[in-house]
Amino acid sequence: MEIRNLGASGLRISAIAYGNWLTHGSQVEEDAALACVRQALDEGITTFDTADVYANTAAETVLGKALTGERREGLEIFTKVFWPTGPGRHNDHGLSRKHILESIDGSLRRLGTDYVDLYQAHRYDHETPLEETMLAFADVVRSGKALYIGVSEWRAEEIRAAAALAKELRVPLISNQPQYSMLWRVIEEEVVPTSKELGLGQIVWSPIAQGVLTGKYLPGQPPPAGSRATDTKGGADFVGRWLRDDVLERVQQLRPVAESVDLTLAQLAVAWVLQNDNVSAAIIGASRPEQVTENVKAAGVGLDAETLAAIDRVLDGVITTDPALTTSPRRSEVIG
Repeated sequence: MEIRNLGASGLRISAIAYGNWLTHGSQVEEDAALACVRQALDEGITTFDTADVYANTAAETVLGKALTGERREGLEIFTKVFWPTGPGRHNDHGLSRKHILESIDGSLRRLGTDYVDLYQAHRYDHETPLEETMLAFADVVRSGKALYIGVSEWRAEEIRAAAALAKELRVPLISNQPQYSMLWRVIEEEVVPTSKELGLGQIVWSPIAQGVLTGKYLPGQPPPAGSRATDTKGGADFVGRWLRDDVLERVQQLRPVAESVDLTLAQLAVAWVLQNDNVSAAIIGASRPEQVTENVKAAGVGLDAETLAAIDRVLDGVITTDPALTTSPRRSEVIG
């Protein structure tokens, strides 16, 4: 397993991180989830990412159980706060001081740990002063409940404002967690240059575009039974944007590119995001242990300029790049 620094910090993490969004406590039964985490550990993954909102807190509980008995110092455990949890009342979401300080205690209890390595703002809160949010995060760090702080799906100007406050408060803001894949490149124009300047690294999610870049979805054909596109618990909502014949046809055209470098399509997709020197880790999910084994083979793979150019030629016309597509909801949008 390749090990990288998270941004400009001294925190070292595995280049492949294991995440449990849409799986633990939801799509995947607990025994299968535990098996996937065990396989991740066996493959050298030390970095585990979750969030309180995943399966309405159940995902944190499952991950905590799966990591029981592991040497805590040998793991990097990340979680997040923002989205509604519990009954979803008026203070059960956002980045207010109240919600942050109450949420970290709940996350630690469910994860079965005294601290998380990284505590992340899951979205930007337009209705809480940023100063209030950053001071609350600073207090979480100073209390020893988190070692570092990060953000997720924040725009460049939001990251810059947070970094200025973090510097003033003398707390380590070290990362952003955005969606990033061959098909979704909205961070490249603004977020990546800003993050490089400020010393933040990217921990990217959905590097295989919700499974589309595995090639299992075929143009003109219904989704395979049991795939994420058939999941009624939320998975189908996220993958739907890619299930267009023009996208699926281009993905099939990537097969010879992957074969030329002795990779599967999924491995090519994960390796591709790791070529960006601002990407510290790619998050993979899994419903079966063998998926973990396949995807970790992308760690340490170098793709030459010719291969990268071939990927761009194949996907030209179906790549999304508009930085304005990085957005965070208003409270009224969160709670309806």
